[in-house]
Amino acid sequence: MNVFEDREKAFEAKFHLDEELAFKVNVRRDKLLGLFVAERLGLTGAKAEAYARAVVDEDFADPRHVHMLAKLNRDLADRQVAFEPERLAREMERLLIVAKQQIMAEVVAGKHAPK
Repeated sequence: MNVFEDREKAFEAKFHLDEELAFKVNVRRDKLLGLFVAERLGLTGAKAEAYARAVVDEDFADPRHVHMLAKLNRDLADRQVAFEPERLAREMERLLIVAKQQIMAEVVAGKHAPK
């Protein structure tokens, strides 16, 4: 192989790794947000975990997070938990940073090997 082919393969590999990590970060953020809301709804243990999984599933269908945020806001309103939609969006942004830190720490620890 020549240098250009090697370089192209390296760029492709990095792109795929970056996409895989971004996906894992988004899933982790959604799970953390689901657990955050579950706590406010009074859910614990297996019920909180199931709720968080439902939040993750909800976000797969909508990359802009509109449906997921609507679900969370609706669930909070249904349980009469006072929570502003803007605060939920800010919490989602905060948890994105937390999720990135967690995933990167796991990568460094070798828990997320590239495929």
